[in-house]
Amino acid sequence: MPEYNDALEARIPTDSPDNVRQVLLHAWSRDLTTLKELLSQPGAASEQDPKTGETPLHAVVRGCGPSEQAADDAAAEGEEEEDGVVAEARACIQELFFSGAIWNDVDNHNETPGCTAWRLGQKQLYQMFVDAGVRAELLFGLMDGYEQLSSGEEEEEEEADADMEEAEQQAQTKEEGAPTKEKEEALPAGEEPAQFVPPDAGEKTVTSDEYLQSTVTYDGGKLLDDDLNGVMMAWETDIMRRSVAALLPDPTPGKRILNIGFGMGIVDGLFAARSPAKHHIVEAHPGVLAHVARGGTRFGADWEQGGPEPDAFKMFHGRWQDVVQTLMERGELYDAIYFDTFGEDYAELRSFFTDYVPVLLDMDGRFGFFNGLGADRRVCYDVYAQVVELHASEAGLDIAWESIDVDMSQLDEDGKGEWEGVRRRYWTLDTYKLPICTFMG
Repeated sequence: MPEYNDALEARIPTDSPDNVRQVLLHAWSRDLTTLKELLSQPGAASEQDPKTGETPLHAVVRGCGPSEQAADDAAAEGEEEEDGVVAEARACIQELFFSGAIWNDVDNHNETPGCTAWRLGQKQLYQMFVDAGVRAELLFGLMDGYEQLSSGEEEEEEEADADMEEAEQQAQTKEEGAPTKEKEEALPAGEEPAQFVPPDAGEKTVTSDEYLQSTVTYDGGKLLDDDLNGVMMAWETDIMRRSVAALLPDPTPGKRILNIGFGMGIVDGLFAARSPAKHHIVEAHPGVLAHVARGGTRFGADWEQGGPEPDAFKMFHGRWQDVVQTLMERGELYDAIYFDTFGEDYAELRSFFTDYVPVLLDMDGRFGFFNGLGADRRVCYDVYAQVVELHASEAGLDIAWESIDVDMSQLDEDGKGEWEGVRRRYWTLDTYKLPICTFMG
């Protein structure tokens, strides 16, 4: 765990631009009256110090200092008693959100305001950022073409429109990342204002198409792509063992299993140990399929021929979006379905459990997935957990979460332990939320 200097003089340097320094200082001191006046300037709510990346949201949280609550279990449930400092901070944070502050901007330590709130034990403030993240994710989803909100109540329509306007304002502010016209005019001719560059600004997002065109390498307990991204790693084995146990609580042999994404074959080895009557695997990467064909795993031709009947044991080659269409046309049903792909975003997972799981899963069956959504930051992880719950309920699915402790002794530092030879950590949390999805009712 890195050491943080949360002192005011460290976070808001004296050489910070005056307009930035003023809004940060008044946010830090929770001076709501003056803060409102400063927020009348466009973009003020999302200003960042050029050196520290401190935003007004960070400043509000940091200005509260570490929580004095001793009952961590009660705090985790949001049961701590709200004191005056927290009440003032909540009012300032709400005002900043109304003015377009971005809930997940990061500082020079790569912390979002919510991450800072969690680290300082300010759980009520942390929950505000989780709620803001859920709201933003749902609204951004709507703007990307999901089903539009509708209501017969005029008041609800107005609230939805206001929320949409807030999300659009945040998206525009985030996208532009440039000084406003008013600020530009205050600068000497030809001089550009200093801009904060997040530590992960150069991170490359790997798409599914790019991944499928890359060369993969099996390196001991790791499956890596061209850019040394960890596609799958052996440290995930305990999580997958617990997932299989949760998806198949009845140890009786003869279950029907579908797994999307083979990778290193970890979860399929655990499924196979349950002696299923049907075991179908979908894998799209040519390099992984070639590894299987060369005998790199037990799931080759001999395994397929060893099924209790033709095609009972089978690895389907291709993208799951294409293969599951065939499975549905054949009327296949499964007792357990697991989903763990690489290079796909949440929209693909949502499409799978919304459009396909209700058709492929037996009424008494269970669905699960590798829950790595936003797992590089706790606040993002908690946001996605709530978003998944909401979308799953629309698909007629209940989600129960099982909390699993993750041994971080070899996972806590980039480039070391399990991450040696891997470009970046995709997991930073000491608790894994294992999802178990079943049909409602």
